[in-house]
Amino acid sequence: MASGTWKQLVRTKDVDDVIHQNDDDPTGGEHHTRLNKRLSAWDLMGFGIGIVIGTGIFTLTGAQAKDNAGPAIVISFLIAGVVAMLAAICYAELAAAVPTAGSSYTYAYTTIGEVFAWIIAWDLILEFALGAAVVARGWSGYLQHALDLPEAFFGEENSTVNLGAVAIVAVIGTIATIGIRESKLVTNALVVVKVSVCVFVIAVGIFFVKAQFITPYIPPSRQIDEANQVSGLKQPLWQWITGVDPTAFGVTGVLVAAAVVFFAYSGFEAVANLGEETNDPAKDMPRGLIGTLVICTLLYVMVCFVLTGMVSYTDLSEGAPISDAFSQVGLDWAGVLIDIAAIAGLTSVILVDIVAMGRIGFALCRDGLLPARVGAVHPRFKTPALITIITSVAVAILGAFVPLNTLAEMVSIGTLFAFLVVSIAVVVLRRTKPAMKRPFRVPQVPILPITSAVACVALMSNLAIETWLRFLVWLVLGLLVYVAYGRRHSRLAERAAARETPPSRSSTLPG
Repeated sequence: MASGTWKQLVRTKDVDDVIHQNDDDPTGGEHHTRLNKRLSAWDLMGFGIGIVIGTGIFTLTGAQAKDNAGPAIVISFLIAGVVAMLAAICYAELAAAVPTAGSSYTYAYTTIGEVFAWIIAWDLILEFALGAAVVARGWSGYLQHALDLPEAFFGEENSTVNLGAVAIVAVIGTIATIGIRESKLVTNALVVVKVSVCVFVIAVGIFFVKAQFITPYIPPSRQIDEANQVSGLKQPLWQWITGVDPTAFGVTGVLVAAAVVFFAYSGFEAVANLGEETNDPAKDMPRGLIGTLVICTLLYVMVCFVLTGMVSYTDLSEGAPISDAFSQVGLDWAGVLIDIAAIAGLTSVILVDIVAMGRIGFALCRDGLLPARVGAVHPRFKTPALITIITSVAVAILGAFVPLNTLAEMVSIGTLFAFLVVSIAVVVLRRTKPAMKRPFRVPQVPILPITSAVACVALMSNLAIETWLRFLVWLVLGLLVYVAYGRRHSRLAERAAARETPPSRSSTLPG
């Protein structure tokens, strides 16, 4: 009995079925139709840059340079970028070979089994929903600061119902529901704005860089004062395991900062969810994924270099480091442009998050793990409209009522967990499907995917114990949903039941 149950949990979806699942409507045309193919490699990079360049570059730089890395925050962003790039290369092989709306969920479904695929999807829902809600509240805060709106409805600390977060999610959710073409146009326009301002920051700020502010480049390591030490559930997992006294700056500080600023790269895997809407996924997916990471890493590194070179890292603002740095050198007018870029950046992040959640929900519904009607493609908009609306409402509720600052690390742990599974999936599929057509191939398999997996685990170990516990609670809730519904209603379960059901007596009688 136990053996049979385990086989049900780890049943896998055939790669060929995934590749050809849209050749014919798998539900007879009642609920699912094809998603429109309207995206190029440049559009994919637009979505990728749209979700990656946001809160990370506008907030994390100052706090981590000031508290952990100093001018070497540049190295921290570079380390995080390398880890993300390793994962992106693994994503590129799978996304090009198996273009699907499910991304790492589907990759897990074809390699390690149904229950693990569900866990990944549940994890991705957490990542994108929480990320969108956090960013929506941040967007509302920027708007309140720019227009001096009432803090009770647009602020963070004193608000009971954050109407700004609800408003932006309502607008963005509508755009995501109407169509992928409209989402593409809005995202690309916002990306042009914020990339232009990032280039402006680099081009103007470089003239104010002084050698005295970047020397020493890696500040010497020092013990953290007892008053500022974290302990108990708030301490990083590696610290609890090893019992090592926490330090700031030095090499350790650079690595701790790398784990935190990895949040700045989270979300680029949303690009892989657009495989079914890409004109030529075999070529466009690798270009879109890798191009996103190359452009974003270069911008992050250059902005960090300029930022820590303009003013001393000890004087950086933790809330608005870039605009404050320009104010410190007498360029107050530049802060206006930077605030505009921040609002544009946060808007595009919310949009891509909501689009990605709709595609994950669509994939789950198509596979029967959620009710099929929920993921139906709208006959006019050609998007999974209902699931997009449902997820948008959930994000709006979170953004309205829940202060999410303490949960921000969960976005990172969810992302790293998904990257870990994708890295493993590359190795597994190379063994189980050696003849599968791979337009893009990860070099040095299994060394590079294993390196990617180890790097993900290493960064995850720098996250707080309480983050791990919240993550485990969320996964347990997901398992309960799977046991209650998905295990019995999945397409694979229905096919297995059909094979085991003996033919009726009437069907065996001669006509």
